[in-house]
Amino acid sequence: MWARAVAPVTEWVAQAIWSQRKKAGEQLLPTRLTQRRRTEGRGKEFIAKSASPSPPPKICPGCGAVTHEGRLCQTCGRQISGEKLIELAKRGRVVAQNAHSQKKRSETQRRQEAAKRQWQNSSAASSFDREKYDREIQPHLASVPIARIASTLGVCQPYAADIRGGRRRPHPRHWQALAGLVGLSSDLKTHTRRSN
Repeated sequence: MWARAVAPVTEWVAQAIWSQRKKAGEQLLPTRLTQRRRTEGRGKEFIAKSASPSPPPKICPGCGAVTHEGRLCQTCGRQISGEKLIELAKRGRVVAQNAHSQKKRSETQRRQEAAKRQWQNSSAASSFDREKYDREIQPHLASVPIARIASTLGVCQPYAADIRGGRRRPHPRHWQALAGLVGLSSDLKTHTRRSN
């Protein structure tokens, strides 16, 4: 932009100095910056390129205020986003309570309860304690991706994020798998870290 604006002035100053010092018979200076002589040699009128005009300001269709980013101003944007969020929440509650969603939740609960009963009847249930989990496993989960925790345990990513952040403690049957993710020995009784 600056080059286009300054080029004609630069060539005019250079030509003025050259015309005072040139000897008889010498040609005029070339106009390499603006290509003015080439344009005029083709029989066209030279028009210096000026800086491109700034785009017109964006006007918010809601209130008519000038916006710098986006289509809406911040006030209208917040209002419309809030209305959309409320509408989506209403739809989500309707979908969450329909027969299909309730059936899926029921099946998931049955599977979880069966897995808990199976784990409680196994010999592994007696070897786990909450303090070991809190001390040996949970602090090291911060370095494990949420998606990996979710896929390993078969849970959703928001729940996996809560586990990693220490906001939720998973059922003890998952602690062995989490110990493997953070590089602890497969036997939690020894609770030693593997050397990398």
